[in-house]
Amino acid sequence: MARRDGYTLAMGLRFCVLGSSSAGNATWVASDTTAILVDAGFSARTLQARLAAIDADASALAAVVLSHEHADHTAGLPRLQRQYGVEIFANEGTREGVERDPAFEGLRWRMFVTGQPFVIGDLRIHPFAVPHDAYDPVGFLIEHDGATIGIVTDLGTPTSLVCERLRPCRAIVLEFNHEERMLLDSSRPWPVKQRIRSRQGHLSNRDASSLLAEAAGEALSDVFLAHLSVECNDPAMAAQWAEESLRMAGRAGVRVRLTHPDRPSEIWPCA
Repeated sequence: MARRDGYTLAMGLRFCVLGSSSAGNATWVASDTTAILVDAGFSARTLQARLAAIDADASALAAVVLSHEHADHTAGLPRLQRQYGVEIFANEGTREGVERDPAFEGLRWRMFVTGQPFVIGDLRIHPFAVPHDAYDPVGFLIEHDGATIGIVTDLGTPTSLVCERLRPCRAIVLEFNHEERMLLDSSRPWPVKQRIRSRQGHLSNRDASSLLAEAAGEALSDVFLAHLSVECNDPAMAAQWAEESLRMAGRAGVRVRLTHPDRPSEIWPCA
């Protein structure tokens, strides 16, 4: 809630990508009464600092919902739960994957089933399957008061299911991981390049822009480009791919916004 001249103003559904890259991923989503994180892939100290930078408070978090078990999505979980008592929501595959690491023993879990919506406070959350090299990875739709946002930060290939799920969204956080030539020319070992390019890896600018063009529904106002590789992508190039694909799809009015590995994005709805 914000205050102006002594009056409390309702803000509605909003979100901010606190950071997104292979070093860490976390997105803050809030209504007027409920705040959550989608993933917590930074240290608790870093998450606290980035929340403070957008005038949010870690102590107000109701929960973390997990897309999958990789460390760049889970690093802050133990301390967040110990310090603030946040609930951790995951499907069974993700829970099993997280608990393979002894550092995550003793976490308290709330379980969801992929494909079945659940509710945290006044946020309705719909997890849906995505192709990625994890136990049971998901993307999320989050709905509140007639607005829907979609968050899909890790997937190896566009699917009709992902397109269908994202089409009602007003805003989308979507992976634009790498530029194909930059990846192939990079110093990364060939097995790593193969993994990234696989159907369970990460989206290239080309594939992400194709997915975006197909998924951009009439309600879409903003797309946030996420999980951009520092070594194998260029933000301006990724934005150009996204803008051109939207223009070709007749959606040139959709605004393309960047996320960052080391600082929060703009807060949506954006000024």
